[in-house]
Amino acid sequence: MKTRHFDRIGNGGIAFTELGFGTAPLGNLYRAVSDEDANATLEAAWATGCRYYDTAPLYGLGLSETRLNPFLRSRKRDDYVLSSKVGRIMRACPPEERTGIGKFFDTPSRKEVYDYSYDGVMRSFEASLERLGVDRIDILFVHDVDIFTHGSKEASDQRIDEFMRSGYYGLLALRDQGVIKAFGGGINEWQVAQTLAERGDFDLFLLAGRYTLLEQEALTSFLPLCQKRGIGIVLGGPYNSGILATGPKPGAYYNYSEAPQDVLDRVTRIEAVCKRHDIRLIEAALQFPLLHPSVVSVIPGGQRPEEVESNRSLLDAKLPAALWADLKKEGLMRADAPTV
Repeated sequence: MKTRHFDRIGNGGIAFTELGFGTAPLGNLYRAVSDEDANATLEAAWATGCRYYDTAPLYGLGLSETRLNPFLRSRKRDDYVLSSKVGRIMRACPPEERTGIGKFFDTPSRKEVYDYSYDGVMRSFEASLERLGVDRIDILFVHDVDIFTHGSKEASDQRIDEFMRSGYYGLLALRDQGVIKAFGGGINEWQVAQTLAERGDFDLFLLAGRYTLLEQEALTSFLPLCQKRGIGIVLGGPYNSGILATGPKPGAYYNYSEAPQDVLDRVTRIEAVCKRHDIRLIEAALQFPLLHPSVVSVIPGGQRPEEVESNRSLLDAKLPAALWADLKKEGLMRADAPTV
């Protein structure tokens, strides 16, 4: 698998494989997965050449990190890139009080406590090291200071202020001391990512679903800022929660909910253009974000070996330049979206 070398501050940098593996599904997201099946999926990802793995304390309330532990233990530490997240502390609680009931299944009884302070960042980092069983993590992302998570712009702004006053300096210190290679934000909204980029010295953003074949609004100001500042983008959710993988079928998911009619209609038109060029919608969806010069990796995730193997095979599809030209001509893609 091809790699993209990222070195914003001259510290040797990070070699990202074009496809990374997002481990939220292995935290029993939406359905329970056995330890054996989770390990088989990780092994399949490794066999495809994937060497970048992203996790977080939230994913399965620690389960995702602990499942990576035995898998990574048999690998040389220099052979892969690992990222996790800070901003939440996982605390034991009664089963009926645990976080994510109805979203995460068969997880430890843990309750998330948001903590974007310096001490909170350090505690979260240390706990992740223990769950993962590694001696270092390459990248730390401050997790979910966005409106989607906290419910309003005011609440999001409060969390951003809390982090920038305190926890930010923890990540800065860890990077400057060489404990981590880079830090950034794991964010659901490009506008919030831009706010962070304007207020601090961030290396990377893990942007979930906000620069895809369906959505390119981040080109308005955020992605140009990233190019100017040398900030890298790890693109999560390239299928916008499913619809760009399944197509606009009834019940297709967009942003973790059933897709509204206007989204179904737009994807129908995008898929029609793809079909004219004998290209599958999912092939175009996975390859499109990688055409932007700031994107260092795309992490679609997966719960089964065949899913990660399928994602890898999609990279081999040859997409004609005329596909992108026609999408732009029909107003289905921004004219300023990079396509070469």
